[in-house]
Amino acid sequence: MQLSEWSSNLVNGTQSTKRKAPLCLLFLLTAAALLVHGYHPFAEDAEIYLPGVLKILNPSLFPANAEFFSEHAWHTLYPNLIALSVRATHLPLPWAVFLWHLISIFLLLAASSRLASALFEDERARWAAVALMAALLTLPIAGTALYILDQYLNPRNLAAFAALFAVAEVLHRKYGLAILWLAFAAVMHPLMASFAIMFCVWLVVLDRYRPRLLGFAVALPFGITFDPPPPAYHQVALRQPYFYIQRWQWYEWLGLIGPVILFWTLAGFARRRKMNNLELISRAVVPYVLVATAATIVLSIPARFEALARLEPLRCLALTYMLLIVIGGGLLGQYILQVRTWRWLVLFVPLSLGMYFAQWQLFPASTHVEWPWAQPRNQWAKAFEWIRGNTPVDALFALDPRHMELPGEDENGFRARAERSMLADLVKDKGACSMFPPLSVKWLEQVEDQKNWKEFGKEDFERLRQKYGVSWVVLTQPGPAEQGPAGMECPYENSAVRVCRLD
Repeated sequence: MQLSEWSSNLVNGTQSTKRKAPLCLLFLLTAAALLVHGYHPFAEDAEIYLPGVLKILNPSLFPANAEFFSEHAWHTLYPNLIALSVRATHLPLPWAVFLWHLISIFLLLAASSRLASALFEDERARWAAVALMAALLTLPIAGTALYILDQYLNPRNLAAFAALFAVAEVLHRKYGLAILWLAFAAVMHPLMASFAIMFCVWLVVLDRYRPRLLGFAVALPFGITFDPPPPAYHQVALRQPYFYIQRWQWYEWLGLIGPVILFWTLAGFARRRKMNNLELISRAVVPYVLVATAATIVLSIPARFEALARLEPLRCLALTYMLLIVIGGGLLGQYILQVRTWRWLVLFVPLSLGMYFAQWQLFPASTHVEWPWAQPRNQWAKAFEWIRGNTPVDALFALDPRHMELPGEDENGFRARAERSMLADLVKDKGACSMFPPLSVKWLEQVEDQKNWKEFGKEDFERLRQKYGVSWVVLTQPGPAEQGPAGMECPYENSAVRVCRLD
């Protein structure tokens, strides 16, 4: 081999290695983020979104009360995307969902890197931004009942990385790519995408025209009109305090005011250092959040707007927090962490351990990472999986309406895990009703019929069987004697629950 050829191969090999190194680091940070924040595929809002996928894959599932999740499914292509991936790859659903969750983490970190590249020239700043995002994935967002990224797959996770990519492309002045990312976000989660769309439009306006009047920063949907909700909707509204800013706790207000002050300060900092994109984005965020706050006040305080509060203008804080994490991480990397390894360790080791401990406390009765190949440790989850394999597909179950809030249940979704129909509950089904008010009539009737569940006896269960066709019940252990097996066959029980048939 000639010297020139050897030199060319060496250069090409070095360039290839340089291209692969960032990709490998993103994969490592993705794995680290999974281990820190955990994975709970059937928890919390998975109870709303996963049954939509299951229904597509097996239409015979959920013959009763499917509307409590199908309304969400009809407004997004998310269940179709996940179901299509299952059919295309022939993977079991738990594996497909797990891989999609990993992809969503990886792409959010990649989007953070892309955004940081538009804000910082220093490579250390860019990686610090990505590392901080990986460490804070499950950071709660003030007043919204949301995280940056959930510990399970859902449409918000997919919309989150798409929104961040869109903002990054706007700053890189690649508007076509930004539009494609916004379109993807819109078909995954229209509500969350709307905030990203409005922010990107505002960024373009502010960049091109530099308006002095900032009042038109966000064209929030004041003009949208809806039919008056049914009277039952008021009972739903009472149980959704985060819709109404006047019910926020003091620390939630700090989570709203703090970012506004920080971005106001950052705008001046960036201007003095001629960091044009950082100044632009900081100037854009302040009116973006302030106008959203004004809209929230208008929509949540007057009683006549009770149903409009579900628009939640302050969900714009989700994008705001992501931007703040990327910018904060970049500034830490550039001015504080630099090339001092011990500084990186001092910051990220305690931070990651703190986030790990916080997530462990949220799901204390479950394995921290619920691998798709492993059996669940949670006793409620074990009962739900027994139900999935040993009861008729058309069975209708009744459970404690607050079962997802009970100690040891760890917010496991019954429909998502057991793949069976159940009567309306007081935890997740009210969330569906809050977004789709007509459902509140059916929800309130079923919830009222399950009132005082802990005192239910044989006659109460018979009433549910006669009225709704309930054929099975899940009872907590040990429970009152009158709720015991007397008169009912209970083919499954463990230390937490019994699964009993109504004859």
